[in-house]
Amino acid sequence: MNTVTPNRRSSRLKFLLVVFIFAAPIIAAALLNLSGWQPTGKAYGEPIQPQRNLDQQHVQIRLADGKDWPWRDSSPRLTLIALAGPGCASRCMDTLTKMAAARITLNNNASRLRLLYVGQPPADAATDGMQNYWALGTDADDSLAAYRPVAADSVTALLVESDGTALTLYPAGFDPSGLRKDLQKVIR
Repeated sequence: MNTVTPNRRSSRLKFLLVVFIFAAPIIAAALLNLSGWQPTGKAYGEPIQPQRNLDQQHVQIRLADGKDWPWRDSSPRLTLIALAGPGCASRCMDTLTKMAAARITLNNNASRLRLLYVGQPPADAATDGMQNYWALGTDADDSLAAYRPVAADSVTALLVESDGTALTLYPAGFDPSGLRKDLQKVIR
């Protein structure tokens, strides 16, 4: 006859309890996934659907020094592209300054984000030190025209993955503090 002592029964129950504690979240996640529920986070930008890879589509950005912008960098870094509407003036410059400040708030991870300004630089860009933070370029084939704002003195932004995939669009009038929050989530 096989009898189980109370100590052995207690040990088995404790073991099963530990297994259940570790298995419960996995089981709950599987059930939620099977039911179709997916977690959603609050992002301030709009996802680009369908996604497009700017490197594979050979989007050519010509820099001020005559070189082409390398979508794939030597180290994995995201690119934040600023596209200005016609007549970039004070409101546009204010947004560009806040975008550069968002990069600075990344502290030690600031080097993991490149800033690219595409279009005609503002008239006072040289005196404002814009070149200290932004790489200046032009869209050789006008491939990014769909993302460029039409309103005067406005800016849109594109967040591009290190492989050249455009992830998020921040349309004209976006909140730069929301952009900063998104960058802090993505770049760690």
